Amino acid sequence: MKNLSGLAVILAATLATGAIAQDTVRMGTEGYYPPFNYFDAAGEVIGFDVDIGNALCAEMNVTCEWVTTDWAGIIPALNSDKFDTIIASMSITDERSEVVTFTNPYYFNGARFITVTDGGVTGALPADLEGKIIGTQESTLEVEVLQQFFPDSEMRLYPKLDDALLDLETGRLDVVYASQFVLGAWLDKEDGACCEFVGETSRSDGNQGTGIAVRQDDAELLANLNAALAAIIANGTYEEIRSKYFEFDVMTEPKTASELFQ
Repeated sequence: MKNLSGLAVILAATLATGAIAQDTVRMGTEGYYPPFNYFDAAGEVIGFDVDIGNALCAEMNVTCEWVTTDWAGIIPALNSDKFDTIIASMSITDERSEVVTFTNPYYFNGARFITVTDGGVTGALPADLEGKIIGTQESTLEVEVLQQFFPDSEMRLYPKLDDALLDLETGRLDVVYASQFVLGAWLDKEDGACCEFVGETSRSDGNQGTGIAVRQDDAELLANLNAALAAIIANGTYEEIRSKYFEFDVMTEPKTASELFQ
């Protein structure tokens, strides 16, 4: 998994993007997770996930139709046929794989803490944050990490990460724990001038990379998505999209939470 180009060569040799039975693939996403999926000024959903999804649809010669829904209900919505895929920076885990099937990973997402600059938080190990208030988005793997490794901190959950960041700015939280990519993009904005990273990047022990979810009985779509992913990696489209958003390799696997916080 660490070498995505190697994965592309293997898949390209064994899979070919074939004709897909449907003309349109309904792509489910959230819309509140920049730079991966978010709304522009015109109300259109854009971002890294969306660009990857559109590239996959182009490779499969189908039309992408984007559908947004709240994160907490996104898997039930997929299984209720509200859309055909989830491409919303969803981490692959054994628990989620019991109810959906994932493609091969299209990036690895580590999490990190941020805090107000000169706010008194100088480390991000469990001992450093004892008695501190930590905010994160509900129904994410970050919740599991905080529950397991930060029992002596107070955890506050938010439907949207933006709400946690607002509470950090206004002093109602000591730190926020979330995707390093999403937090990094926020820190680069005017709103994020208040704050800075603290501590190292980690990932939950069960995080197997970020994949696209489909219903468990949708084997044809799964095969076509994997073949299309291999194709856009091989032909340079993936790298073109990656460089638009990030200056670094997004397939590097961060340390696990156990390695960092145990």
